[in-house]
Amino acid sequence: MKMVCLSVIVLLFVSIPLGCATTDTVRYDIGLSAVERPENAKVRHGKEKIGTLQEEDATKYSFEDDLIRVLWTATPEQLDFDLTNKTSHSIRIIWDKAVYVDEKGNSQRIMHSGVKYTDRNNPQPPTTVAKGATVSDLLFPAENVEWVGGPYGGWQIKPLFPTSTTSGSPQDLLAQAKKYVGKSFHVLLPLEIEQAVKEYTFVFKVNDVVMGKTY
Repeated sequence: MKMVCLSVIVLLFVSIPLGCATTDTVRYDIGLSAVERPENAKVRHGKEKIGTLQEEDATKYSFEDDLIRVLWTATPEQLDFDLTNKTSHSIRIIWDKAVYVDEKGNSQRIMHSGVKYTDRNNPQPPTTVAKGATVSDLLFPAENVEWVGGPYGGWQIKPLFPTSTTSGSPQDLLAQAKKYVGKSFHVLLPLEIEQAVKEYTFVFKVNDVVMGKTY
């Protein structure tokens, strides 16, 4: 009997990890510290409630009275919110009168989702929230939108606070970020209810910063 030997060749593929670029980042703990309402609001709009809600890795901050409930998520780039109309009338967010006040006390125009970057300085129509309904939106200072030229340019949004660096020392970035700890910034949100404008000022505070990395 003739025997046939089969030669098996095994190819071993070795995966060699390639170096991944990392960026030093800063994470901010930003909380809702207070809400300023119109005069006599406690009598007319009921007692206010401020609380927190943990969802996955994000901490959300809630405000509520007899008229509205607002759920905020504060990041170094923008402020996300869900506003619920608790009244039996429609509510309009008057964007052209909304103001962002930074940690230095400088007032800035606000921009929200749905507005083109090229229209950031134009009048913005109000957002209507029907009775019992909830609207989800975000906002940031219109001045933070800028056009950057070059092959990798385009429209960019500057963060509210320094967040990352690909050069320099991580310690320098952290030291720069820590200067904002304890600082407050405000968002004035005018709400029109039954043709009367009620101004709510939401006060946010930077509680802490921690260092991290993105890959």
